[in-house]
Amino acid sequence: MARMLAEIDIFSEEDLRSFGAIGAYHRLRFRFGRHVTILALYAMEAAIRGCDWRALDAETKEHLRGQAGQNRH
Repeated sequence: MARMLAEIDIFSEEDLRSFGAIGAYHRLRFRFGRHVTILALYAMEAAIRGCDWRALDAETKEHLRGQAGQNRH
């Protein structure tokens, strides 16, 4: 993931915070396509929040999916 983020000019936690999880996810999807899953989005949001992605509640995950344009349940 770090290599993929570096390829879209995200080198640090500060960079990730600047882009936001959704912005970074869209850039990753544009660059790497289907190789980037919704779990990557959860992981980036969790990194920004300072927690494990599995600690994100269902409402947060649903919101992220909606923002990412993936409204699947």
